Amino acid sequence: MENERSSLARVPGGHSRHNTGVWSRGVGENLIAKLFLFCALVAVFSVLLITVFIFISGWPIIARYGTAFIFGSRWYPTQGVFGILPMIAGTFSVVLGALLLGVPMGLAGAIFLAEIAPSRVAKIVRPAVELLAGIPSVVYGFFGMIILVPLIREYLGGVGYSVLAGSVILAVMILPTIITISEASLRAVPAEFKEGSLALGATHWQTISRILLPAASSGIIASIVLGMARAIGETMAVIMVTGNVTRVPGSILDPVRTLTGNIVMEMGYATGEHQQALFATGIVLFVFIVLLNLLVNFISRRATEIG
Repeated sequence: MENERSSLARVPGGHSRHNTGVWSRGVGENLIAKLFLFCALVAVFSVLLITVFIFISGWPIIARYGTAFIFGSRWYPTQGVFGILPMIAGTFSVVLGALLLGVPMGLAGAIFLAEIAPSRVAKIVRPAVELLAGIPSVVYGFFGMIILVPLIREYLGGVGYSVLAGSVILAVMILPTIITISEASLRAVPAEFKEGSLALGATHWQTISRILLPAASSGIIASIVLGMARAIGETMAVIMVTGNVTRVPGSILDPVRTLTGNIVMEMGYATGEHQQALFATGIVLFVFIVLLNLLVNFISRRATEIG
């Protein structure tokens, strides 16, 4: 009887069905691993290709003008004058304003969802926050043009198209990033931290401010840095509400132009050195984003080492 079972378990070639199944699974897993490797290599190659293309196209202007390109305050492409300091100042003023407005709101929203909100409320608020990330940027820009800019013009003065308008719009746009990652970081803190703090007599707010927030600080900082990267790279909404004037802003009510806005507005008709200068602007922007990504990776490694 056992001989019959043994003969039934055999397949042509002398291999058992079990061994054949294991071999098939091994081949399948090997193919999937190679497919994933191929996808990863495509991603790396794409980044390298874009990097090489940008540097080849824009580096001649940086090599020709040197620091005058970055620190020059005049941008007159038709006269061969290329200074992107106004755009750098405009970018950082808008991004800084967005962080000053968005980070407190985002952190408060994350604390509310992670520690305070009842489950019914959280089920409503959390999808609403996620929906903010899916709204096209042009919709934010259109809202800013129709609602925000006239309000600033009427109640605060100026032309309305300003650093303040861009900062408010970007603050709303970075909220999903900050709230989502910060909430996940707060929820990842071991429950023993909270329970121990409450058991020692601390109030709920003292536990949040002195125990949970410091414990989740690496994730919170990472969310802020990623939100900053999103704000720096934003184009369409910023173009629609900032006024696009190439001068260093003197107040939050002055119009400005950002690095991304400068590229988008002029690339369509730029030629020769003008086009190279726009690619060089892309190099500066690319370097900023790379530095932010390195900062995020450093924070993540530090958090892993501490943990």
